[in-house]
Amino acid sequence: MRIFGIQPDGNFVEYGQESFHAGHTEETLHDWLESNPEGILEDNELLIIGREVLTDLGGYIDLLGVDPAGNVVVVELKRGRTPRDTVAQALEYSAFVERLDVDQLETISRTYMDDESLNFAEHHRQHFDLSESDAVAFNKDQRIVIVCQEVAPQISETAKFLNSKGVNVTCVEFAFFQAQDGARLMSQEIVVGEESRRPVQVISKAAPAIDEEKFLASLDENGRAVFSRLLEWSKEKSMSISWGVKGFSSGVFVDSVRVPVCFAYPPNSVYKQSIYTAFGGAGSITSKIAMPDEVISDTKAEALNTGLFKAAGQDVKCLIDRSLTDDEVKSLLNVCDSIASAIKKYGLK
Repeated sequence: MRIFGIQPDGNFVEYGQESFHAGHTEETLHDWLESNPEGILEDNELLIIGREVLTDLGGYIDLLGVDPAGNVVVVELKRGRTPRDTVAQALEYSAFVERLDVDQLETISRTYMDDESLNFAEHHRQHFDLSESDAVAFNKDQRIVIVCQEVAPQISETAKFLNSKGVNVTCVEFAFFQAQDGARLMSQEIVVGEESRRPVQVISKAAPAIDEEKFLASLDENGRAVFSRLLEWSKEKSMSISWGVKGFSSGVFVDSVRVPVCFAYPPNSVYKQSIYTAFGGAGSITSKIAMPDEVISDTKAEALNTGLFKAAGQDVKCLIDRSLTDDEVKSLLNVCDSIASAIKKYGLK
């Protein structure tokens, strides 16, 4: 394939194809695919939920994703293996993934996003902008994507055979080009596509965490005013601030167990620019703290009565989509203070 850039004067400048390994590593392509999942599948966007996911046989899945239909996608880079080993590895990983249930997919996603309150089904729905009426059956089917700079004939022929037998395998080639001025391009080609016991433990490497400076820079003016105050309050109260991939949580320790009081999300998260308190579900306040039902109800009512929070299932959420007054910010922080006090008062279950 020859690729040309068009100059302002109408002249063509050819981009010369270069080997991926010239100035790159497999980790570079790994990072690029993770950051640009839309370049992986030929027909759908992909939600990445795990990286270097440990299987029960000691292997590591390069990237684990979910498509809009809820199918789980195993993405494997060839990484210098022989064609036979590449296909065998991908099939082994797919067999592992087939046995994962929704709770385990949620565990993987929470670890990857570093968000212990993440609701997997809601995360998926919001990422793909699905309506409340869209019913998704997670992991009903599995897909394999093999990524190479050059797909060997042994891999493509085996993939086509597997597709004919109902095993969904896609093979993707990436090529890299560089012009004389240093500009770089990358091309993607689908070489093989659509045509043709529950594991004891699941582990995923977390994506890189954000820091306070980057987080505040990701907010709009309204969010920056509120979250700066929330961070100041957290530091004044000696709260535990834990940074995730996109935002942070502010929590307290009860007998060495960290209990999140609230989670803070930026505009580019699936929860939008918001403050979120998780009362129900795994990793939530009620899963760890012996808080009576009436106290939970009263705490939620206090949050809702501010007019800032809204019910979100078992939880409460404050969307920061406008400028809050000083009194409104104080009310929001008072709610957080009440939740923290209740956690300390009633202790662990």
